[in-house]
Amino acid sequence: MNQKTNLKNQKLAWFLLIILALIWGSSFILIKKGLDAFSPGQVGSIRIIFAFITLLPFGLRHIKSIKKKDWLFLFIVGAVGNFIPYLLFAKAETRLESSLTGILNALTPVFTMVISMVVFNFRMKPWQIAGLFISLIGSLGISFVNNSGGFGSMNFYVIFVVIATFCYGISSSTIKAKLSHIKPVVNASISLLTVGPIAMAYLFTTDFTNVVANHPDAFSSLGYLLILGIFGTAIALIFFNKLIYLSSAVFATSVTYLIPVVAVLWGIFDGEAIYPLHFAGMILIVFGVYKINKT
Repeated sequence: MNQKTNLKNQKLAWFLLIILALIWGSSFILIKKGLDAFSPGQVGSIRIIFAFITLLPFGLRHIKSIKKKDWLFLFIVGAVGNFIPYLLFAKAETRLESSLTGILNALTPVFTMVISMVVFNFRMKPWQIAGLFISLIGSLGISFVNNSGGFGSMNFYVIFVVIATFCYGISSSTIKAKLSHIKPVVNASISLLTVGPIAMAYLFTTDFTNVVANHPDAFSSLGYLLILGIFGTAIALIFFNKLIYLSSAVFATSVTYLIPVVAVLWGIFDGEAIYPLHFAGMILIVFGVYKINKT
């Protein structure tokens, strides 16, 4: 690969990083709006279903090209990198502001690094280990900020976000290590194909049809989730997979540097309470992620 191609790929990687930050930074407020009418399980399932339907034509077109050995890893990406985190983020936002959820999402590169170290024998440098602990301290601090902006009892709903970011770390590492030979649109569409029917089957075991028929905010919530499913999931997954191929799993998950900024701006716009201690926690998380990504 010549220098000109490298430079072109580098520019494209940074462009995709910024676009993903805008898309995913907006996803937390869309989840919040979806929760106006639907339960967390329904929000996560509807998001998956809209994304699954959007990419279904691509998935069906390329399904025969998928090798038998790749199906397990594609299912891992679909379940651990999409379905499970979407359920967890929706559950977290029943007790956390959308902006705080966006801030805590910045832990994703931390777990990507940890998983790369444990599973793929990646050796962490001393400053990367320090960055890991700094980020975790920041997230722990945020979990103790109460409704008045001071320290109080721990908000255990932070744990749902931590688990979700751990899932994202597994997915990112799996894509880079096991699925880098598959094109981004194929990866995204087939991984959703493995979990879309499961999400659909689950959704219709709930009171979804009753909510749609009777809740006054049902159609507006569906509209927000439609945007979330198409742009925040289907299109974003293609961009994210492409970003991993152009760079690395850790660089790709560095989108979480920018996601908190977008999420916080949306939160302020929506009237959410954000206190100085929240920003202090965000600074610690982002600084820790910076140390982890430093080579």
